[in-house]
Amino acid sequence: MIPPVLMLVTDRRLAGGVDALVDAVAEAVEGGVNAVQLREKDLPPEELLPLALRLRVVTRNRALLIVNGALEVALAAEADGVHLPEAAPAVERPARPFLIGRSVHSREAAEQAWAECSDYLIAGPVFETPSHPGPPPGGVELIEAIEGGVAIPVLAIGGITPERLEDVLRAGASGVAVISAILGADSAGDAARELREALEDAWFEAKRGVS
Repeated sequence: MIPPVLMLVTDRRLAGGVDALVDAVAEAVEGGVNAVQLREKDLPPEELLPLALRLRVVTRNRALLIVNGALEVALAAEADGVHLPEAAPAVERPARPFLIGRSVHSREAAEQAWAECSDYLIAGPVFETPSHPGPPPGGVELIEAIEGGVAIPVLAIGGITPERLEDVLRAGASGVAVISAILGADSAGDAARELREALEDAWFEAKRGVS
């Protein structure tokens, strides 16, 4: 996972259906997304796997493909890793190179995930977002707290816009994960391209600020 990471988290309903989602992911990868998390929690494995296989086609050798929750689907689709909710039990790492990520909402949870040998974390929500209406946003202070307690990449999620990128990167994030910022846009490719360009600029400014 090479920073700065721009991860697209899927939502087939927001995209307009499965076919539209596959097209949007392909456009987003072309626009600069370098990691895709297949997150369709309501789909049973027998329906999730065909979608994972289609996304593997459009991401292979271009972007990481991470499957949320379903380890057996991730392995069958030759995905690059699996992503776990904060409270999910740890999984056994396969013999092949394989990423294990976890969503966290506190420094305590982040330290626990790191102790369990997670490879990266997604922390949030950082800002208010309709896709995660539950816990109140933690602000960039959440990123600062989590990044200070672990030695693995931390991605910020929740209300991410191009204007907020520099703030989350200065707080220590190695990138961002987005849903509606790309899938809710008129053009997934254009939205991804705008985010990638802003992310690269913000990464440069953040690193220059700490050098």
